[in-house]
Amino acid sequence: MATTTSPTPGPELSPERIADDELAGELRISVMRLARRLRIEKTDESLTFSQLSALATLFHHGPLSPTALAEAERVQPPSMTRIIAILEARGLTLRVAHPSDRRQSVIEISDAGRLVIEENRKRRTAWLVGALADLNDDERLALHRAAPLLERLARE
Repeated sequence: MATTTSPTPGPELSPERIADDELAGELRISVMRLARRLRIEKTDESLTFSQLSALATLFHHGPLSPTALAEAERVQPPSMTRIIAILEARGLTLRVAHPSDRRQSVIEISDAGRLVIEENRKRRTAWLVGALADLNDDERLALHRAAPLLERLARE
């Protein structure tokens, strides 16, 4: 149940009063802290953030070539090769023949990998639902409106 507390007092919000560098600093710190807090909620402590992120990309996008996975994760191919090797050794991914070019392979998530992603998603969502419960309706609406903007910034 949402509480009825008022938002945290601060400067009056008007686009003219917030400098880009000030807003950028506030967002950077807030998003980093939220990401760090969500990372704490991961279910498999033996996976690094990079390994978990690659697994999540395969979960969402389906099989990808190692090069495409490296590009999606914005890491260099040699780094992705190491990540894939660890995920394969743990049985979280599989290397399969490319559908149109048998000389190449693609990486796909295994059932065990899907389970890891689903468990992580459930645990992190549960934590976030609990945190959101402490917000009032206006604060929740502000976050609802900000979510698409944060997504857009993440893609730039």
